[in-house]
Amino acid sequence: MANVIGSSIVIDGEITGDEDLVIQGTVKGKITLKESLYVESTGEVEADIETRNVEVSGSVVGNIHASDKVELKADGRMTGDIKAPRILIADGATFKGNVDMDR
Repeated sequence: MANVIGSSIVIDGEITGDEDLVIQGTVKGKITLKESLYVESTGEVEADIETRNVEVSGSVVGNIHASDKVELKADGRMTGDIKAPRILIADGATFKGNVDMDR
């Protein structure tokens, strides 16, 4: 079961963990996870992210380094660089940055 940062929560700092994380609120700082990160439509992240998988439906400003996959959903917005072996950008998503798909 994923841990959830609710829509009214604001975190300014560093998040680390071994489990999935769902962000509905605001996180600023750095996120390092061994599993997956889900930024829901109400989620706003201003952080560098290092994890296995990232799914963005909200807003991310920062760099993402994923060991497996990054997916920007149709309503997702991202500004920053992505480094991952698999990247999916849905029609309608907004992305500004660089992509590195080197394994």
